[in-house]
Amino acid sequence: MNKAIFLDKDGTVIIDVPYNVDPDKIVLLPGTAVGLQQLQAAGYLLIMVTNQAGVARGYFTEADLPAVENKLKELLEPSNIKLDGFYYCPNHPEGHVAPYNISCGNRKPMPGMLLKAAADHQIDLKVSWMIGDILHDVEAGNRAGCHTLLIDNGGETEWIKNNDYRQPDYVCADLLEAAQYVLSQP
Repeated sequence: MNKAIFLDKDGTVIIDVPYNVDPDKIVLLPGTAVGLQQLQAAGYLLIMVTNQAGVARGYFTEADLPAVENKLKELLEPSNIKLDGFYYCPNHPEGHVAPYNISCGNRKPMPGMLLKAAADHQIDLKVSWMIGDILHDVEAGNRAGCHTLLIDNGGETEWIKNNDYRQPDYVCADLLEAAQYVLSQP
């Protein structure tokens, strides 16, 4: 079994530009490359799990998402970082584009993307981590059975802890601090 780091995209790995699929506007956050290098060197698979409600809302199409994945890989490649998986959920129940205007078990805070990635990559969720910048990320990780880290960078605006799944194991400032915390754990 493998161990993994599940990563939210916007506000965790890259600067959050709402509903962006323009590769020219995709920029890594400071500390991201070094943190991911450390995690990968420790044997973690790096799996991106991202909600992409812009599809359901009609801001862009699913056909636009491979360019986003390719840009991320391009930005990580000079640091010898390999993204092992890229999972996204295009659905949102308040969207207006069928068939994406639905609720589903893949959209965070539900754990579907993490569970699918775990099955695809033979990942042991008990020794894996979900890192994200909002409590929906934390909830998805906890529901999947992972350890969880919240990057408190101002991305979370609700701060509603209406269930035990929304409590992270640790709160940190950025991905580098998150990596250092993960690597300090027994």
